Amino acid sequence: MAQFDLYKNSIENNNVFPYLLDITHEINTVSKFRVVVPLCNDSHVITHLNPSFNIEGEKLYMSTMDMAGIPATMLDDKIDNLENRRTEIVDALDFLVNGF
Repeated sequence: MAQFDLYKNSIENNNVFPYLLDITHEINTVSKFRVVVPLCNDSHVITHLNPSFNIEGEKLYMSTMDMAGIPATMLDDKIDNLENRRTEIVDALDFLVNGF
């Protein structure tokens, strides 16, 4: 598992949140949990808080306010890694915690 790996959501509400973005840094090797941010197709977004991604032909948004810790064992269907979007992802997390 690597930071910014993207997984299909096998947990409940997968119609609302079809993908989970793992934001946990690799330095965390002790915990059996990962912090994930779900992606959704809700068009009511705040630009800095909810960056968009094109995933399998669908425009989805990072639902930053819905992030959660889940057991790492629930992430088993990796489809991509969004490391190339690191700046936008980290900026959204920073915006959530620090504002502008």
